[in-house]
Amino acid sequence: MPLPPLTEATVRLGVSAADWRAAVRLSGDVLVASGSVSRGYPQRMVDVIEEFGAYVVIAPGLALAHARPGADVVENGLSLVTLESPVSFGHAHNDPVHVVIGIAVTTADVHVTGIADLANAFNDPDLVPALSAATDATTAIGLIESATARGAV
Repeated sequence: MPLPPLTEATVRLGVSAADWRAAVRLSGDVLVASGSVSRGYPQRMVDVIEEFGAYVVIAPGLALAHARPGADVVENGLSLVTLESPVSFGHAHNDPVHVVIGIAVTTADVHVTGIADLANAFNDPDLVPALSAATDATTAIGLIESATARGAV
């Protein structure tokens, strides 16, 4: 089962986060609210970055926050959070981050392919600024759908 599409319920725009941990937890909280994951998952997302570094910051201004499949993942999930003010993850080239995509997957295969496919959508350098400027969920979802429809995913 691939990653689900974004919905108005899984998009939060212009939110405030004190730091990268808060930004990641916000994207995870959306996954909790959607029923994709249980409450422990957002902290696991933070733990991954604390252990392995800011590799989740895959493009200028963009982080794909996730953790490995686990018992706290109920179903594959996807969230989108844009930040009122960008935060630094400590990435040498792609900080500061304006957009955090939260990902939860049930299997290792979906983990690898889902993240790779989603990352390909962000080959368009205009996508992150456009998402950051979006003022409603419908616009943000349309931007992601358009990027994926261009054959990136």
